[in-house]
Amino acid sequence: MHLTRRACLAGLGALPIATPVAATAVPAQPLALPDRSSFRIGSQAYLDSGSIHPVSQSAKAAVEAYVAARATPGSGSSSVDQERILSRFARLINADPADVAFVKSTTTAEHMIVDGLGLFDSNAHIVTDTLHFFGSFPLYEGLARRGAQVTWVRPRDGRILIEDMERAITAQTKLVALSLVSTYNGFQHDLARICEIAHAKGALVYADVVHAAGCVPFDARASGVDSAACASYKWLMGDFGLGFVYARREACERLRRERYGYYGVASFQTHVYPFDPPGETVADFEMQDNASGWFATGTYPHATAVHLDHSLQYILDLGVDRINAHARTLTDRLKRELPALGYDVVTPLESPAPIVTCVFENARELAPRLEAAGVRITVSRHRFRVTPSVFNGMEDVDRLLAALGPRRT
Repeated sequence: MHLTRRACLAGLGALPIATPVAATAVPAQPLALPDRSSFRIGSQAYLDSGSIHPVSQSAKAAVEAYVAARATPGSGSSSVDQERILSRFARLINADPADVAFVKSTTTAEHMIVDGLGLFDSNAHIVTDTLHFFGSFPLYEGLARRGAQVTWVRPRDGRILIEDMERAITAQTKLVALSLVSTYNGFQHDLARICEIAHAKGALVYADVVHAAGCVPFDARASGVDSAACASYKWLMGDFGLGFVYARREACERLRRERYGYYGVASFQTHVYPFDPPGETVADFEMQDNASGWFATGTYPHATAVHLDHSLQYILDLGVDRINAHARTLTDRLKRELPALGYDVVTPLESPAPIVTCVFENARELAPRLEAAGVRITVSRHRFRVTPSVFNGMEDVDRLLAALGPRRT
């Protein structure tokens, strides 16, 4: 018999059955973008949603209602409708809800994939590229130190070329790991073509989609990707500590089971407590035959889940196509005007992602005048990145360009 997680845990006395927290009402379609009224941005020009997306006012209200219920036991429900949240994310990326599960972070999911494929302490061949998330560099460099054969494909003119990936992927390749949209410069892979090449050679493909899900159209089924993951505090308008992993069932079948988390259990019968039926083991169990069965472990942050429940519905109601089209009006202008001011844009012109990056030696010298102008972007040591969202308008771009001014040599 297949059990839901809630039913299984309730049967063990692990948690009470309660009516889930009601979804906060969300307007079916905000009348226009930018939608500044749903967020409390203040007077600043906040163009840094690719780092941390602001919390919407209605998501804030939903979390406050949850916390109030938790603060006064018996005053209301503080449970979370996990199935609804997973279904909303699945709808966002066009996946079967059974193929998605919660994870703590994008990196957690990527490590789970690597673990499941047995790539630690092996000489397996892995293909990745240097536009992948820089936080994953230590993972693949670490694997190389332990004997794996890692091929790093490098960009040309800010792009990872298909022909370079095709040369790198061989019959010995076990995993191709990449970011669908690069956090560095917004380059977007032709994921469907890479999956076609990799699958023809017998390799699996993992994609970090943290800069894609919620801000550029992404169809998990159509792409053919085997697994993908994202945190929620960027374009999903959620918070830290909770994200999603997507994994096709055929891909899961190629993974070793490294974890037996009770949130992934399908059936469970103990033989050690009073009134238990006799058995030859401490407990009999079966794991769910889905992504949760492979990736779910223990509890997750419920307050973040309540927040995310609201935010996913807001994104679905707006529509990713609409969100992306709005952002592109802003990024297209930046791609035109930043070079005219002398800044070196390294984001490909054709990139649909709401990311525009410029390389600039000693970029942190820009920080004081941006702060004085009330403009927030990502400023790193030798680059700066602009990432607009649904609440930004041309007036924010005006303020940024005015604050930057012509490049000073």
